[in-house]
Amino acid sequence: MDLKSILSRDTVALGLKGRTKEEIIEELLQVAARSGKISDLAAARKAVLERERRMSTGMKHGIAIPHGKTDSVKELVACVGVSDVAVDFDALDREPCRIFIMTLSSADKTGPHLQFLAEVSLLFRSEEKRTAILAAKTPEDILKVLTE
Repeated sequence: MDLKSILSRDTVALGLKGRTKEEIIEELLQVAARSGKISDLAAARKAVLERERRMSTGMKHGIAIPHGKTDSVKELVACVGVSDVAVDFDALDREPCRIFIMTLSSADKTGPHLQFLAEVSLLFRSEEKRTAILAAKTPEDILKVLTE
């Protein structure tokens, strides 16, 4: 999967302000909405929060990947956000998170969603990439790390 075709400068945000899981999710939804590909933001919010209630999407190494399936998107929509402050996201390793990748996918399509999650998970196993994301000063810096 070509991350360049899914992520853009507009779908990357530095300096997220949220201090709770719900605030981060709301902020990411606003970033994702900049793609212009979400027809119903309330439905997208509901899908992500319901998924989060079933099981936390906080992974390891300070990364969370909130996601949901919704009829409010026709194709995969993704965004990346970085917080200056670590946020408790009920992560698997019990550590707070600073890097957030949100995806929304159509309720009737599984392939692209799983492929994106698998690729992003592989990228963030690299401590070097995680460090570079946290040190990024611009959305372009983040895109460069993710796509090279």
